[in-house]
Amino acid sequence: MQDRRIVSGQAAAEEDNLDMTIRPLILDEYIGQDKVKANISIFITAAKERGESLDHVLLSGPPGLGKTTLANIVANEIGKPIRKTSGPAIERPGDLAAIITNLEPGEILFIDEIHRLNRSVEEIMYPAMEDFVIDIIIGKGPGARTLRLDLPPFTLIGATTRPGLLSSPLRDRFGITCRLDFYTIEDLSTIIHRAAHILKIEIDNKGAFEIARRSRGTPRVANRLLRRVADYALVKGDGRITDELAVMALEMMEIDNLGLDNLDILILESIIGKFAGGPVGLETLAASVSEETDTISDVYEPYLLKLGLIQKTPRGRIATERAYKHLGLPVAGIKQDDLNFEME
Repeated sequence: MQDRRIVSGQAAAEEDNLDMTIRPLILDEYIGQDKVKANISIFITAAKERGESLDHVLLSGPPGLGKTTLANIVANEIGKPIRKTSGPAIERPGDLAAIITNLEPGEILFIDEIHRLNRSVEEIMYPAMEDFVIDIIIGKGPGARTLRLDLPPFTLIGATTRPGLLSSPLRDRFGITCRLDFYTIEDLSTIIHRAAHILKIEIDNKGAFEIARRSRGTPRVANRLLRRVADYALVKGDGRITDELAVMALEMMEIDNLGLDNLDILILESIIGKFAGGPVGLETLAASVSEETDTISDVYEPYLLKLGLIQKTPRGRIATERAYKHLGLPVAGIKQDDLNFEME
């Protein structure tokens, strides 16, 4: 269900080619995430000075914030090729062995959704990451033997939206960990102007700001909304995106001034209307809106939590005073004691 949302941070297959057109290629072009950029730049420069491969990097954060883009930039800055795969695509240890034994010295191996690696596959990663060796079992039964192969030094970049699902042994082998956070409206406005310039879309500052503030702090959503608003401007206007036109287009797409769509509103209305503002358990809430629990916790909750519209407590989810006000409802049913206990 979330894959059809225009405000979803998840990538759509048909967007891949266009995203490659507007993605930055070097750190200086990468907008936002200033602390992450500063650290990555230092680590890359130090690795070059030592003549060594960059230490393994773990990138975490909600979908659509630029983890894959940053991995590509690291490869470009180092001047080495990058090989991409994903956790679900590596089904057997032999699949991973085939990939890493063919890496060139200093090459980047990017594994998206690394938290979804099979445990047997993950165990092969430990010696490969730490000692640049891989153990291959030849034969079966009593005659089986282990063959240890040396690997060229390489850099593993893992990306995850759920770092808590990574096992401790795997997480501890990453020398560099970076968490990407939601972007500011100012940074998103800059990203929108950059993309509009590349795509030859005419947009003014107020139009870019209006799209940015409804983009849920996510560049992928900002670029997607830019293209949809540009379509609206072409059909309903003169092709130029202004403040007024952006507002009309986004309201037509049912995206409000906080970037919430009808599914976000449904969650808030369910907590308030069906459960008196909460607390309500995750499974109960998911059932009430006909969604999977993982979808609620991974896709919807992070942004609602960031905006302060809901809070997680030991007893479940609670709608905050701001949620009531945003929906135009009288504030009721909120227990301050519940709001004082956040659950990790």
